[in-house]
Amino acid sequence: MPHRFTFRTRTLLALSVSLAFSGLSLPSGFPSAQPASAAPAAGSAETPAAIEAFLQDRYGLSLPAAPTKGDFIAETAEILELGDAAIAGPFTDVSVSDAVYRPALALYSQGILTSDTVGAAAPLTRGTAVYLAVKAAGLKELAYTYPQEKVQASLSRLGLAYPGDGRLTLQAAQELAAAADSGLLPEAYAASFDPWAPAGKAFAAVLLGQILSVRGEYKHYLTTTGDSEVYSKLLQAYRTQVLIEVPALQPAVDQALKEGLITGYNLKDERYAPHFDKSRSLTYGHSDIAHAVQLIGLLRSEGLQAKIQLEPKTSAFLYLKEWGEPETSPDYKVVPLENGNGIAYAREYDLSFEFDTAEQKETFNGIISAYAKKNSEDQHGLITGSWWQPLYYSLTELPEYKLIANNVIQGDGYYAQTFTLVDQAQAFADGIKKIKPDAGVDSYTFWVDEPFYNYLLGGFK
Repeated sequence: MPHRFTFRTRTLLALSVSLAFSGLSLPSGFPSAQPASAAPAAGSAETPAAIEAFLQDRYGLSLPAAPTKGDFIAETAEILELGDAAIAGPFTDVSVSDAVYRPALALYSQGILTSDTVGAAAPLTRGTAVYLAVKAAGLKELAYTYPQEKVQASLSRLGLAYPGDGRLTLQAAQELAAAADSGLLPEAYAASFDPWAPAGKAFAAVLLGQILSVRGEYKHYLTTTGDSEVYSKLLQAYRTQVLIEVPALQPAVDQALKEGLITGYNLKDERYAPHFDKSRSLTYGHSDIAHAVQLIGLLRSEGLQAKIQLEPKTSAFLYLKEWGEPETSPDYKVVPLENGNGIAYAREYDLSFEFDTAEQKETFNGIISAYAKKNSEDQHGLITGSWWQPLYYSLTELPEYKLIANNVIQGDGYYAQTFTLVDQAQAFADGIKKIKPDAGVDSYTFWVDEPFYNYLLGGFK
C-alpha cells in the first residue's frame, strides 16, 4: 500500500519543521490484523546469575550467600508484590516488631505459609524453598491431586523414596513431585535431589525466577533468533494486534497535538513489557512487519543470538489537510479536526531484543548502519523498508548513541509516550499539566541511535 510510505515521508517533513517535542509518527506496515489480542509469553530458562540480575534490577533484591527461611519468605513476598494482610497474626515465634513478620503474614494470608511457626532463622533448605515455591506459583491444587503411587513414581526420578524413612509427609512429597513434573524445579536440580540440603543463593534465585515464570511475570518474550519457527511466531502474533485506543489517555495527548506541544506520540500496552536485562537489551521500532522478518534474518546471518518480544504500538500524528483525502484501513485511521487537519492513528510495533552478551548488543548499531539505514534514494543492498532515520534505543549508554528523553503518561494498563530532546522534557510536562492538571508525566533519559537523534534536531538523515 504505497500511500503509507507517502504518509511517512510527509510526516517526517512535518516533524522536521518543529523541533519541539518530536514524538514517533510513522505509519504502520502492510499485513492486515485479526481482531484479537496476543498474550505475551514468559520464560525463565536462564543461568542463576542472570536471574539474580533480574531480581536486583526489577525488585531491588540482593540475595545472601546462605539464605535463611526468613530471607526466602521476605523475597517471595516482595516478588509477589503483596501488601499488608488484614488478618490477625497466628505466629508464635515472631512478633510484630520482627522484620519478617509482615511478609510472613502476607504469605500466610495467601495460603503460602500454613503453620503458626515461621522458623525465620533456620537455614533455608532446598525442600523448604520448593514447598513455598509450589504454593507461591499457584500449583498447590495440582500437587494435591497426586495419589501416593504417582508421588512415588515422580520422586523416584529425583532419587527419593517415598515414604522412605518417614521424614517426608504426604503433602511435602506431593509438592516435590508436582514441582519436578511441572518444571517448577528445573531438571538441572532434579537429579539426586536432597530436600534437606542447604538451598544456597543460586538455588533460591532460581526458585524465585521459576515462581515468576509460572505466574507469567518473568521476562516476556515471543521467540528467539535461533528458533526454527521464529518467523511464523512473529507473523502470527503481529496479525492478532490491532490499533490501540485508550480513552483515559488520548484526550490529553491529542489536545497536545492540536496545540502544537508535540508532533506525535505512541500508545503502548504495559502487559507486553519484556523486563529484559538492561545491559544486554535494546528496542527497535518500525511499521513494516516484512522489515522485521528480514531484520531477524539479518541478525541470524551475523551470528547474533537474542530473545525477541513483539510489542504492539500505535503512533499518532497530525495529518495535514494538504496531504489530501486519507485512505483508511483497520490499521490506519484519521480523525478530522475543525481546521481541516486530522489526527492519524497508525498501527506499528516495537521489537525488543535481549542479546546473549553485551558485546552482541554493541554490534547491532554497525549492522543497522550497514544494512538497514537508508543514505540515498536509490540505495541498494539494504533490507526491505529501511528508513533514513531508523529508531532503536538502549536504557544503558552505548558508543555513538545520543541521550534523549522519553516522556510517559500512564493509565488503565497502557501508556502514552513521546520522545524529546533532554532540555525539552520539562516544557512538555508543564504543557501537559495545563491541559490535564492531574496527569502524571514520568520523564527519563535513555540512549538512541544518532540518525534518530538527528531527526529530533530536524535533520533529514
